[in-house]
Amino acid sequence: MTGSLEPRPLHGQRLLVCVGGGIAAYKSLELVRRLRDAGAEVQVAMTDGAQQFVTTLSFQALSGHPVRTSLWDSAAEAAMGHIELARWADRIVVAPATADLLARLAHGFANDLVTTLCLATTAPITVAPAMNHRMWQHPATAANLAVLRERGVQIIGPEDGPLAEGESGPGRLSEPGDIVATLAGGHAATAAARDLAGMRVVVSAGPTYEDLDPVRYLGNRSSGKMGFAVAASAARRGAEVVLVAGPVHLPTPAGVSRVDVRSAAQMREAVLAALPADIYIGAAAVADYAPRVAVPNKIKKTGEKLELDLVRTPDILAEVAAQTQALKLVVGFAAETENVEHYARGKLKAKRLDMIIANRVGIAEGGFESDQNALTAYWKDGEREFASAPKTRLADALMDLIVERLNA
Repeated sequence: MTGSLEPRPLHGQRLLVCVGGGIAAYKSLELVRRLRDAGAEVQVAMTDGAQQFVTTLSFQALSGHPVRTSLWDSAAEAAMGHIELARWADRIVVAPATADLLARLAHGFANDLVTTLCLATTAPITVAPAMNHRMWQHPATAANLAVLRERGVQIIGPEDGPLAEGESGPGRLSEPGDIVATLAGGHAATAAARDLAGMRVVVSAGPTYEDLDPVRYLGNRSSGKMGFAVAASAARRGAEVVLVAGPVHLPTPAGVSRVDVRSAAQMREAVLAALPADIYIGAAAVADYAPRVAVPNKIKKTGEKLELDLVRTPDILAEVAAQTQALKLVVGFAAETENVEHYARGKLKAKRLDMIIANRVGIAEGGFESDQNALTAYWKDGEREFASAPKTRLADALMDLIVERLNA
């Protein structure tokens, strides 16, 4: 008798499933079973609330491992068991992630085993929220999710449908099969529609640093947060995303291929190497000028004035827009301190872009370094304003517009 083995897309992966205290905890039993069927080794940690809905014995039977429930387990903690468990995991999956648990994760709490594990790990974290639809739609929950997304946490769901209390709406835990498929890189339903599936998106983000000598450089205040959020949003929509990042200290978004660079010349080389692509989004704040020569030794203080010999850097955005490869849309960014629309539309025309995203910088709230921003998108025959919001939320709105312009 012959036959083929079922594919095991998570073979060899070590997954720690953290179960939060909601009625959807019963679905986590099925999740553990399906993860093991997909080839993963699974261990389970539970909050106190989770134990009110499902027993530890059930998870132990399905996972094949003892279940951890407390930081105060003297046998396990004799060898700092929570640290060992955090090191053991290749990925942590929090399902269900209640509103309370999301809040504690966002604010860095470590007041029980599950939050301590998430704080102590260096492994990627995935959360699958489940809660009442009013709790899901509350601004506090949205803000907590924005913080987690910015840190690179993958969010799966929730789904829209009947809830335990007899109401209906968004807040239903994603089905275990969909969670497993997403973890395995499949095309499961997530919070964002996968309307960029099959497309390649290149995003540049952050500043460039142009070295003067081994000590000093010319740079700018770009944090890279907006570009990283855009890359994360594109990946959630199913795109193959290459993120070319200047010198920033941000985690790589889930599902994104990252290339780190320092100078404008290095960014140009990396962006062009990432082509062909369907969409290029130039969110980086690339230096306009660089020293003609970076001197090998520290420039010493010798007088009242120091003159620098600067030359123009490559215009990456214009060069990409001139490509005749598979690009369907080229989107630029413009950070201005005055006459925002005038300068943005001038850049749109001069560089022959399909769209430009403009914002005002040098103000008290928004712009560089801030988690919030307000933007205006311009294209040849139109514009759209985006009110001040977390950059992660703005990124999703911008990707909605990009998809719309693709289909225009």
